[in-house]
Order: sequence, then C-alpha cells, then structure tokens
Amino acid sequence: MTMLTRPLGNTGPQVSALGLGCMGMSALYGEADRTESIATIHAALEAGVTLLDTGDFYAMGHNEMLIGEALRTAPAARREQALISVKFGALRGPDGSWSGYDGRPAAVKNFAAYSLQRLGVDHIDVYRIARLDPDVPIEETVGAIAELVEEGYVRHIGLSEVGAGTIRRAAATAPVSDLQIEYSLISRGIEDEILPTTRELGIGITAYGVLSRGLISGHFTADRQLGAGDFRAMSPRFQGDNLRHNLNLVEALRKIAEQKGVSVAQIAIAWVLSRGEDIVPLVGARRRDRLTEALGALDVTLEPADLAAIEEAIPAGAAAGERYPAAQMAHLES
Repeated sequence: MTMLTRPLGNTGPQVSALGLGCMGMSALYGEADRTESIATIHAALEAGVTLLDTGDFYAMGHNEMLIGEALRTAPAARREQALISVKFGALRGPDGSWSGYDGRPAAVKNFAAYSLQRLGVDHIDVYRIARLDPDVPIEETVGAIAELVEEGYVRHIGLSEVGAGTIRRAAATAPVSDLQIEYSLISRGIEDEILPTTRELGIGITAYGVLSRGLISGHFTADRQLGAGDFRAMSPRFQGDNLRHNLNLVEALRKIAEQKGVSVAQIAIAWVLSRGEDIVPLVGARRRDRLTEALGALDVTLEPADLAAIEEAIPAGAAAGERYPAAQMAHLES
C-alpha cells in the first residue's frame, strides 16, 4: 500500500490521504490503553500518515501530552513528517463538565501557549476553534490565529463545525486552509451548502466521524454495553429503535462490502475518500489492528456501480437520530 497525499485546501499543506483522529485515545469512548495508543500513533506514522488531529480539551490536555510523548519516542524522520491539527476553545470543569466556548483573541493565544507546551513543539500546523463562540465575531477569533501565524506559532488557519456564512466571513479575514466537520455515509449535511462553499473558496475538508463513532464500522452490535463515560451512551443514534434502524443500514452496507471482498469499515471510509480530492478522512483508530483495517480503505476502488449500490442502501438522510444530543446540537451551525 502506498500512502497517497491530498492538499489541505489551496493554502494548506499536502497531507496523507487519511489522518489519525486521536481523541478516542484519551476520552469519550471508554478506557484506552496508553501503550497501545502510542504504538498506534507510531504505526500510523510508519505507514505514512502525516496528519494527527487533537483538541486541547480532550481529557483536559491528556491527548496533547499523549501525542507529545508519541512524537518524542518516534524515529526522527517520522516525527518530522507529522503535521498536528489542534482544536481549542472548549471550556471544561474539573468534573469534566462543558460550559461553552471562548474565542476571544486573548484566550486564543492563551490556549495556544498551553498546547505548544503540552505537545512539545514550536508550532501548530493547523489551529482552529472547536465550535463558534456566539459572543465573539469569527473575524476576531480568526484574526488572533492570523497573528499567531505571523509570529510563527501556527502555520495554517482552520475552522470547525461552522456554516457557510461563517466560513465566508472567516475566509474574508485571513486565508483559511481547512474546515473540520463530520461527514460520513449517514452524516451528509455538508453536501447542501457547506461543501459547495468550501470548494468555491478553495478550503479543504478534514472529515471526522467517517465511521460515525463506530456505528457503521461493522463491529458495533446492538447488545454492546457502553460505560457511563462513553459518549455513545448519550448519542441519539445509539439509542433503542434508532440503533436498531441504523444497524440495519450497516447490514445492507455489509452485503456490498462482502461482494467486493472488503470490510464494512473499509467501504465506508472509501466512500468518503471518493467524495473528492479536497476531503481527508480522519480515522479514529485506537488500536493497531483497527488502524490496519482503516488503511486498507486506500486500496478500495469504488466503481460507479458500487457507488450506486451504496446510495440505494444508505441514501442521504437515512440515519435515525441526530448526531449529537440536543444540547450539543445547539452549538453547531448548519
């Protein structure tokens, strides 16, 4: 397998065709093994993955420190190829509670200072506020990141989970390389307005949730017990009749995958890869075996007949339930 590269928008760097989302190694999906997490990051780098994605609020800095340790212990050549994308702005309490987002310019620079220290790097490759702060104009937040670019602490400006209007305002303030947003077979909301806007402006997409938090990985079962700290225990798509409906969609996808001799996860990731050269899927593998499976998607070619069959099995809007609980959906722009 040869790791392909894709541009992260017109102003961003070339990155691997798949990126590694590291959140699950620290938070929200149950216990993770630190040794295995670091080994998975090392394996990703060895396979040619260059883009590592994190957030400063993932387990209150734990994830950044984990990545920092993985980079320190990686071979120099692999460490130097790594490009780090960081989300900031989420406000957390000591008990793990969430209390909003802070996009004030002073806060932006404060968050960056801590991230640089935890990661053990002298710059962040892509920096973005995790969700729009409704009390701070996006121009002010992006302007602060632009100042960090001028000072050499950040290389590229990103956005996360914002709508077309905010994207245009941000891009008019400073060059924006990338929008990070959920996109998968069962989360296709960006296709109506957001994706046309990013393409018009030359902004790339890093797509998270390409396996919908494991829901369409082919490995999730209806009888799986989720711990209290697992986000999916509160996610509408994993509840009751919604879960049963969504797993029926997975079984329809499994039939197509089996006909091609690939796994459900691989065909789901390959579908996102097929959406365009400007889209880089983030895979949330926490173990080396799951990483190996995900990387296998790069060898899957979806022919027009395959894409038509997938569309028939899982048309846009087919999923049951919102992708976040109502309180979190309120923070998202459409």
